[in-house]
Amino acid sequence: MKRVVVDHFGGPEVLRVTEDDDPVPGPGEVCVRVLAAGVSFTDAQLRAGTYLGGPKPPFTPGYELVGVVEELGPGCWRLRVGERIGALTVWGAAAERVCVPEAYAVEVPEDLDPAEVVSLVFPYMTAYQLLHRTALVKRGETVLVHGAAGRVGTAVLELGAPAGLRLYGTASARDRAAVERLGAVAIDYRAEDFVSRVRELTGNGVDVVLDGIGGAVSLRSFRALRPGGRLVVFGRYATLAHGHKDWRAVIEWYAATASVALRGLLSPRRRVLSYRIQKLRLRHQDWFREDLRVLLDLLRRGEIHPVVAERLPLTDARRAHELLDRSAATGKLVLVP
Repeated sequence: MKRVVVDHFGGPEVLRVTEDDDPVPGPGEVCVRVLAAGVSFTDAQLRAGTYLGGPKPPFTPGYELVGVVEELGPGCWRLRVGERIGALTVWGAAAERVCVPEAYAVEVPEDLDPAEVVSLVFPYMTAYQLLHRTALVKRGETVLVHGAAGRVGTAVLELGAPAGLRLYGTASARDRAAVERLGAVAIDYRAEDFVSRVRELTGNGVDVVLDGIGGAVSLRSFRALRPGGRLVVFGRYATLAHGHKDWRAVIEWYAATASVALRGLLSPRRRVLSYRIQKLRLRHQDWFREDLRVLLDLLRRGEIHPVVAERLPLTDARRAHELLDRSAATGKLVLVP
């Protein structure tokens, strides 16, 4: 089989495709033939070595997949050979065949497009759990999301509107129309101070800020909260520069994150929360299955619209990583083995 390998940390140029033996599922694992593997900003962090708790080279990237079960390992009982599943792998999905724990696999209807479903496994799952499992939003609350035109940002806006939220999103001027089409008020982060703009629009700040950038943005986001508000820090976008680890930004991210966490502890009326999808899945295994089923129902009913920016063969993994920044506002990049 073919798989993508990162043999040392770096930019897209470190990716190569190798031939390997088919994997054999161990106890509690199923072997899956991959139909679609997502390419995400988190894959770029894994590749560059900035992802917290990520693997050391050599490893295969790939945060999420949709595939068909081909073999059951010892002790598996819930899934059947031939069944289609989605799984959050964190790394390893960029291959023709992958072994995943049966406990983490969720059944996927065969009539749905695997490339669209793979967007639900990570970007839409992140958005849904940020809103409903971490921030615990209520109808009528105000939410500011950074990077509103990106993959997770777009998912937040799509899921937030039917939840009865009033939405604000930071984006570039060229993405303003896309953000506003999804029912949010767009804030040009280059031309406007988002803290001042949010206070101008709301009077006293927002109930929730979803921050996937981190660093200095988190400190400013805390100031955008009204009394009783929650800041959810869930990403480290600021730690990469042109696809490579930015050591100065990494140090600044840790310093700013520690500072804003301390402010949250000391503040009697504002909270700072963190979200990492794989940690929440470990603590609440049933939530991932429940939430993916909700998202699959929303997709089937046409209430959410994951966009596939491009489908590329596994051998074009390097090009997919090169396209990551440029495709952020146009949809999901998907490898199709």
